Amino acid sequence: MGVDAGSERTRHSVRVSQADLDRWGGGGPVEDLVRRSFEFLLEREPAGSILREFDLAVIQRYFPEFDQNFRR
Repeated sequence: MGVDAGSERTRHSVRVSQADLDRWGGGGPVEDLVRRSFEFLLEREPAGSILREFDLAVIQRYFPEFDQNFRR
């Protein structure tokens, strides 16, 4: 996924398991979950601080409120 944040453009590889999609996706497509997850992250940190490669589930380790915001 590419992220444009002002003059900064970053690329990220996000792994989403079926369990992640079931837990946080609300029945929508994986792309929607990833997009919403990046919106969540960008509200909390600059694009350059987001890991370049990660499992979606790791977000809740850094931001415990992720689970509460996304659980359906």
